[in-house]
Amino acid sequence: MIRDKVHARSSVLLMNVTRIRWQHVVGAAVLTVVALAATLILQSEPESPVATLVRWMPFILEGFGLNLVMSFLAMLLATLLGVPLGVAQVSRVYLVRTVAKGVTHLFRNTPWLVVLFTVMYVMPMTVDLGLTRVDISDWAKATLAFALPVMGNISEIVRGAIVSVPTGQWDSAQGLALTRRQTMTHIILPQCVKRSLPSWMNWYALLTLATPMAAILGVREAVGSAQAAMEAGGGRPDFLIPFYLFLLCLFFIYIYPIALLTKALEKKHAAS
Repeated sequence: MIRDKVHARSSVLLMNVTRIRWQHVVGAAVLTVVALAATLILQSEPESPVATLVRWMPFILEGFGLNLVMSFLAMLLATLLGVPLGVAQVSRVYLVRTVAKGVTHLFRNTPWLVVLFTVMYVMPMTVDLGLTRVDISDWAKATLAFALPVMGNISEIVRGAIVSVPTGQWDSAQGLALTRRQTMTHIILPQCVKRSLPSWMNWYALLTLATPMAAILGVREAVGSAQAAMEAGGGRPDFLIPFYLFLLCLFFIYIYPIALLTKALEKKHAAS
């Protein structure tokens, strides 16, 4: 009798424990499903445009570095070609003067985008040097294309600076028995540097602002990098304002000090 009661109580206790364990298992499973669903919802929530911009900012800044490299090299090339071209515009030789003026006006009055497309599609992809072949990258072509219009304007700046030097300087040099080349090299051109520097800096600023046009032809500079970053982030329309606003600030921070320095040099030159 007592044994039967103990057995019955054990069976009831076992059933209660089993029921409690079953309830715990079901509760734990429900909690797990809820936690997993919440995790998936949080993970599927789209990243904010600002967070996406911050994540891709180093990539965009790397592209901006290419903008600066192109502007430096293009301005250097434009100066090396534009100064002799400007001197040639005041040459006593009619043919040299005519050709120099023609080249200057050609590139001064041609849209930059037209020059960019022309250089991109006319220049070959590779140059065969006999023993080796050199690949010409798109950004190198774009650098040359940006240098050509600036070359024409640098040429005109140099010509104007030479003409602005008082004729008494030429007469004095002639009285010292200096040749025209010596007069140009040692007397006229050194004076032209101070007169041309503000305009030269202004054209460098304009050149830097024009370098994003290279993105049209696939060069991965700042604008091209920003477009690639927006596409990688999902191409959402709300990316446009923060990304392009960041590009605006980037170029403004770099260009505005140059503009201030140019204005200061102009005032200094006017005062002197």
